[in-house]
Amino acid sequence: MTDLDPKLTFDSFVVGPANRLASAAARRAAESPGSSYNPLFFYSASGLGKSHILNAVAHHVLRAEEGRSAEYMTLENYLGELTDALERGEREAFRARFEGLSILLLDDIQFLAGQAEAQEMLLRTLDDLSKAGSQIVLASDRAPAEIDSLDARLLSRFAGGLIVDIAPPEFETRVAIIRRKAAERDQELDQGVAEAIARAPFRNVRELGGALNKVFATQDLEERKVGPEEIPALVGTGEASSVTADEFGSFMEDLTESLAETVQAKEAPWRRAFRDAVDAAEREGFVADRLASHQGGEEPEEWRSMLETFQAELQRLRDIEEELEELENPWPEAAQGLLRDPDRLEEAETLLTSVQERQRPFPRLGPGPGLSQLDGVPTMALKAARQLVTAEKPEYNPLYLWSDSQEGVRSILGAAGRSFQSQRPDARMAVTSVEDFAQDFIRALGEGVAGAWRERWWTVDLLLVHGVEALSDTERAQDEFFHLFEALKRRGARVFLAADRPPAGIEGIDERLRSRFEGGLVLDVEVQVGRTVGDLTLLAHDAVDTPTASEARSVSRLWDDEDEAEAAPDPVETAPEAPGEELVEPTKGSPDDAGGWYPSRENAVIHWPELDRLLVEELE
Repeated sequence: MTDLDPKLTFDSFVVGPANRLASAAARRAAESPGSSYNPLFFYSASGLGKSHILNAVAHHVLRAEEGRSAEYMTLENYLGELTDALERGEREAFRARFEGLSILLLDDIQFLAGQAEAQEMLLRTLDDLSKAGSQIVLASDRAPAEIDSLDARLLSRFAGGLIVDIAPPEFETRVAIIRRKAAERDQELDQGVAEAIARAPFRNVRELGGALNKVFATQDLEERKVGPEEIPALVGTGEASSVTADEFGSFMEDLTESLAETVQAKEAPWRRAFRDAVDAAEREGFVADRLASHQGGEEPEEWRSMLETFQAELQRLRDIEEELEELENPWPEAAQGLLRDPDRLEEAETLLTSVQERQRPFPRLGPGPGLSQLDGVPTMALKAARQLVTAEKPEYNPLYLWSDSQEGVRSILGAAGRSFQSQRPDARMAVTSVEDFAQDFIRALGEGVAGAWRERWWTVDLLLVHGVEALSDTERAQDEFFHLFEALKRRGARVFLAADRPPAGIEGIDERLRSRFEGGLVLDVEVQVGRTVGDLTLLAHDAVDTPTASEARSVSRLWDDEDEAEAAPDPVETAPEAPGEELVEPTKGSPDDAGGWYPSRENAVIHWPELDRLLVEELE
């Protein structure tokens, strides 16, 4: 068996859109070998994670359940063992070598080209394993159909399972990989450095690792931080670098721990201690198979350490259960079984992290004026903003304001948020810039909580976004923003957008997003300089990382699925905006009606050079 790399696990595998299907299929194969996707065939260019996935599957199988066995080999090793067996006349013994395996993982399948004997033997091995219900996972640098002289029967077997292409990671996933590897090396990167490295034209993640090594070495040797402006000269054009065989590069020295001296054989104490621990755990409902399996055998090495570890794991499960109850865990089904099995402690920790992410409150806007206190802002912009945050079902949603004066549109955005906060203190409101939204998503990717991150954003009742023009500098964030937009629309939530240009002027964004922006009300707003008050200062929440119980309860009451959301009443009701402030919902009429005119439901773009000159252009 080829030695497994202890660092190549599912936990260290950064999942993005380019490898999500591969990761999901690999996890299913590892958790239920032979039940689906058999054989499972991965292919990609060099350095994109094939060997990482195969190692991760083997680690998971070997840890998951006693009695399961996994064999990970490169095809070179497979061919070497086959050649030796044929020379010794032990062809059938070699074939029998793989009997009883739970899962066989073969890397570098492309080297089957021109190996007729090896193809025949592999075909028989695959058939034997398939009949026995075992799992086969294969990896190659090319698709099966592109492997020269591949036996048609093998090609048919591969096509009968699942063939998955692993593409190069997109920008956001590359940033997440860089930040994770920097953390593993205890390296700090200046703001913008990870993004600058991620934008370099590397062909694979291995080359990305080589570039990171240059950055880390420069910081260590020169005892300073590298700035983003140095990255182009430092990493060059992304040519292949000499790095380790780790699919994501090796950033840590192998750490070893020496085992303490073997405890002298004293049968009675350890057996009694194990029996007492097992009985106590099972009375409390915990799974104690790990300790129970040793009671009929020899005295384990470090049995006291094993017992302490077991007890510590049980206590940690109790703590996690208490924390989940305090947070009113929105996924109680996921916790079933996890919180009673110490061998699944890592999964329980992941669940807790996801719940904390989903329940994390958004920061609130700091003190400032509401909509009625703003001065120097066009009346129509104020009416549109007031209608968005006060009407039971806003007609113009989303509202998109753009202006050369970023201070002006940000002031309106902040005032709308404060008005909404004062009227609906229990509602969920999020204020963000596109850049902060993208960075928050990258953080969630790196921490492995992207799913909970999405659910958190999807529960918002009012979304305020400024700097929308920055969407042109993102990749994956555009897709995430589109799905957030659709989720909020289905729930009847409100969206207020601010930018320095109209939707049509934002280059390089998904046309689906552009059409959604233009599907509401787009206003060109000229704010009179020097008369605008207010800003977008955010008041950081005291419990932004770990929500309090009351905050968690307010979040957990929000809908968990679309059907429930559609059936529930609109949580936003019209209420006075602030003491002494009159809120008047705009009404339709004619331009001659003083203060009563408002555009119809058709889309409109309003250019507002002067308050007394209005031009309304109806869109087709």
